[in-house]
Amino acid sequence: MKKKRMYSATALAAFTAVAVGATGVMAEETIFTDVSASHPYAEGINSLTSAGIVKGFGDGTFKPDATVTRGQAAKMIAGALKLDTTNVKNPNLKDIKTSNQYYSQIAALVATGFVNGYEDGTFRTADKITHGQLAKILTNVSAVYPIDATALLTEAKVVFNPTKQLTRGELSSVLATMMAAAAPAPQPEPETNNYKLSIMHVNDTHSRVEALPKLMTAVNEQRAKTPDALLLHAGDVFSGTLYFNEFEGQADLPFLNALKFDAITLGNHEFDLGSSPEGHKALAEFIKAAQFPVLTANVDFTKDSLFTGMFSDLVSSEPENGKIYAGMIKEVNGEKVGIFGLTTAETKDIASPGSVAFENYIDEAKKAVKAFEDKGVDKIIALTHIGFDDNPAYDNDQILAKSVPGIDIIVGGHSHTELKEPFVVDTNTVGEKKDVTLIVQAKEYASFLGTLNVEFDENGVVVKHDGQLVEIGKLADDAEGLKMLAPFKEKVDAVSKAEIGVKLTEDLVSPRKSETSAVSVRNSETVLGNIITDGMLAKAKQYTDKKVVMALQNGGGIRAAIPAGNITTGQVITVLPFGNTLALMDVTGAELKAAFEHSVKSAPEENGGFLHISGAKLEYDSSKEAGSRVVSLKYYDEATKAYVDVADNETYTVATNAFTAKGGDGFSSFEKAYGEGRVTDLGLSDWENLKEQLLSMKEIKFTTEGRIVDTAAPQEK
Repeated sequence: MKKKRMYSATALAAFTAVAVGATGVMAEETIFTDVSASHPYAEGINSLTSAGIVKGFGDGTFKPDATVTRGQAAKMIAGALKLDTTNVKNPNLKDIKTSNQYYSQIAALVATGFVNGYEDGTFRTADKITHGQLAKILTNVSAVYPIDATALLTEAKVVFNPTKQLTRGELSSVLATMMAAAAPAPQPEPETNNYKLSIMHVNDTHSRVEALPKLMTAVNEQRAKTPDALLLHAGDVFSGTLYFNEFEGQADLPFLNALKFDAITLGNHEFDLGSSPEGHKALAEFIKAAQFPVLTANVDFTKDSLFTGMFSDLVSSEPENGKIYAGMIKEVNGEKVGIFGLTTAETKDIASPGSVAFENYIDEAKKAVKAFEDKGVDKIIALTHIGFDDNPAYDNDQILAKSVPGIDIIVGGHSHTELKEPFVVDTNTVGEKKDVTLIVQAKEYASFLGTLNVEFDENGVVVKHDGQLVEIGKLADDAEGLKMLAPFKEKVDAVSKAEIGVKLTEDLVSPRKSETSAVSVRNSETVLGNIITDGMLAKAKQYTDKKVVMALQNGGGIRAAIPAGNITTGQVITVLPFGNTLALMDVTGAELKAAFEHSVKSAPEENGGFLHISGAKLEYDSSKEAGSRVVSLKYYDEATKAYVDVADNETYTVATNAFTAKGGDGFSSFEKAYGEGRVTDLGLSDWENLKEQLLSMKEIKFTTEGRIVDTAAPQEK
């Protein structure tokens, strides 16, 4: 009858972990001064040391030739076998008391039957252990683990002599070799009937056409691994660069067609041209020429004749390229997958949709899911342009995931969120457990290709997933992509050099602090900062009925000066090169003051978050402690034609760029407002706003206006 075994169930797993070192990985390391890489027992010594089973001495040596006592051997063997040395029973050996330093290890070994005491009931921890005694222990171990004691000693390079005392090096080599021999072979994952689906995705590419040849490389590499992977675009192909200004989506389209997208949804920027004399002609032409279907379930095109015959508010099993559907069913690897689209209802406030209308996203999502389920489809993807954590007063992906049962995957856009791994939603709106919904998003500007691999069980429930973002900036451009890009780039480069129609008599400077000047765009009011914010304020007032009291621009975002002479489009873009968009933000006076405290915290030292302003005046005292520097903050009240104090408890609407509105540069009060849905991104390009402002100015004054004053600084007389 076998004795009760107290070794842990994880012993074999432990063997596997240590055996990696015992098979040669550790052999090249020199851990101890007296154990060189060429030492016959170096591999075993280093392996057991790395596993924490044995230690060296304080002088940096291991002493591999020192003999081992029975107590020391018990400790090493128990450690190597990962025996449970906590919950042990008294081994009933006369000389082993609970105070003995080896008590727990000896007790564990005796309980397993791997070691025994002498006939007189003693263990004799201080006696030296011999080769013969070790061989007997190994024979006992072989009753549990598949090892051959004789072969083990030979493989461990131990010249067996039954009466010879065992050394530290020999025992280390034997134990490491035993673990390698006993380690179970890796077992393949059991076969399941799970359905596997792979997805590639991008969003908010915003006419970054020059990035698309690299995106082609990334997609081709992924398709080589997973040929049946879907490729989806979550909206905002339009707007943001000269490529759009010049070609209105036709520069993007050859790449999207060549990439063989399975579907895209429409973003708010797809409706930017609605107020132009041509209306949505460019969008209609883009869709007609698309070699993929367009999906959006909550957009109604029926009142815009440009889309007549292109739009069907249905879930289609046979979608045609160049047409718009609520959703589509696509067969992938023998299974039907449902995909439907959603576009943010915020579009009506931040773009120019004209007669195009937007319906409730939750209601339309429920209709789409039901349509799929009625057709027996239980694997459902929502391709959305509503934002991961965007304004809940309109719509966002997290609310969608919690509100609509049946959605397995949300491939999102609009908020430009970098989700490095899938975000899991497994509760509904009242906190009850639900089937998993995965949310993915790949930031912006084709800087990443998102990848997602999902397994569904027989009921269509997500049971396993992994995903990541592939950074494409380091990849080579696709050769065919570069050929496609060339004619568009030639035209854009020419436009970049074109003059906008404004001539400067002096430089519009963007200074940095130096040995000769303390003035910086990051610590002082500048003429260029004033022009930028004036343009922001003027543009914001055109896009809202709210009273916008001021505009803010972070100094770190102003990257270059404009030299005297005729201004070119390229020079304007160089000033504001990050492609930021204009946003409206509702904040309290207290939050505004906290932001300006953060703005001037480092003054007169530079701070990228130093705020330039329009429509307001700030006085601060840089001699005061950071956080207590704001002396006065006023905004211009158009009703009274005077500057009035910002009140802590009042709520104000201000304009800034989306980067700052989201809390960039450490603006925690703005980050809070963004998190609470008090920010609306108008999606208007910052450099285009600057260009319009320069064109609108009858005269450019090259002196500042006292909008920002440090009362501690010497004042000019």
